[in-house]
Amino acid sequence: MATWITDECIGCGACEPECPNQAIRAEGDVYVIAPELCTECVGFHEEEQCQAVCPVECCLPDPDRPETEAELLERAHRLHPEARFGENFPSRFRRG
Repeated sequence: MATWITDECIGCGACEPECPNQAIRAEGDVYVIAPELCTECVGFHEEEQCQAVCPVECCLPDPDRPETEAELLERAHRLHPEARFGENFPSRFRRG
């Protein structure tokens, strides 16, 4: 699932610089995530960084866009062809 930002967004902007894919942008007084750029930080971090820094916890998996770890990793490869993720890449799917 791509992550999305709910209506509870307070427009603080903490999430924008944390995204490894530059998928987050301001839209008026709130922030939005471009789903075609979101990898839920798969390949980069063990949790979504936007949610990790969000003071109101409004960065959530979008239930209308279910995606597997493999799909998200493929997108990460497309967006970052220079990156070498290896077998033990970070992913929220591998936590716990």
